[in-house]
This record gives sequence, structure tokens and C-alpha cells, in this order.
Amino acid sequence: MMNLPLILTWARIACIPLLIVAYVPDVLPLDADTRNQVAALLFIFAAVTDWLDGYLARKWNQTSNFGAFLDPVADKLIVSTALVLLVADGRVSELVTIIIIGREITISALREWMATMGKRKSVAVNMIGKFKTAAQLGAIPMLLDGSFVAGLDMMFWGTLLIWVAAILTLWSMAYYLYVAWPDLKEGN
Repeated sequence: MMNLPLILTWARIACIPLLIVAYVPDVLPLDADTRNQVAALLFIFAAVTDWLDGYLARKWNQTSNFGAFLDPVADKLIVSTALVLLVADGRVSELVTIIIIGREITISALREWMATMGKRKSVAVNMIGKFKTAAQLGAIPMLLDGSFVAGLDMMFWGTLLIWVAAILTLWSMAYYLYVAWPDLKEGN
């Protein structure tokens, strides 16, 4: 059943091709600064919907298994798309991108495997993961549009924040693997 939280999640997915079209040169007849600004605004919209859809779903008691599945997929898709675009443009390190995307694949697979054993809650999102997400969602718009806030070196701060996100990414992955280690060791 469609509801506003689920529509917001779908809107985040719809932002992905728009982000690509806005950011990639020569697709739209826009100058580089305008492309960067539009891409950053699209990403900010997506980041806000990430928070808002979860908040509304809980507040209005409109949570669903499908929404719980689709929400993190939408997050991972838009973050991965933005990181690939930024790597192609030389604004993000390949290593950072590999760490972040690799962790997302690893933890998604771990959660799926733990769910088959009825232990998905043991690898539920924790505070480290939330800080990691906040760092990513803050860094990416800065890197998409380095002039977003006049007077601040947004590329510097965005780069610093994305490296913080990469470190938190590794930390959270280590935590999730540690929690799951007894089950991993048994190989059930």
C-alpha cells in the first residue's frame, strides 16, 4: 500500500537518474557551476527524504516490510551513484569509494544471511552506522558543489568529512562483523 513515507523513498530513487543527468557534463545545456548546484540540491533533497520517510513512517505507524527493505536500498543506490560520479570527476578518492560501497555490500549480505537464521536484529543499525550516514550525507553535497556555502572551502571540508565517513564505515563494519562472529564462526 502506498503512503507518504513510501512515496518519499521512491522519490529518492527517482533522484538518481536526475542526479546523473544534472551532474554529467554535456547532457544538459548548463554551465559547470549550475550543474554542480543542481546535483547538490538533488542530493540534499534525497538526504532530507531519507530522514523524513523514516520519521513519518514511525510517527504515523506506516512502517512495512517493503518500506524497511526499500529505504536502505534507496540510500545505498544514491550514495553509490554520487560517489561514482565524484570519483569520475576526481573529487573523491577511489579508496574511499571502495571502502564505502564495499562495506554496504558486505553488511547487506551479512544482514541477509543473519535474517535467514532469524538473527537480523543482532546486526541492526547502531549509532556508529548513523554517524557514518550523517558524515556521508553531509560530505557528498559539499563535494558535488564546492561553492555551496560562500566563504568556506567546501571541497576541503567535504573531503575531510568523506574520510571521516570512510573511517566510521570501517569501524561500523568491524562492529557488525564482531557481533555476528559467533554465527560466522559456526558457519550455520
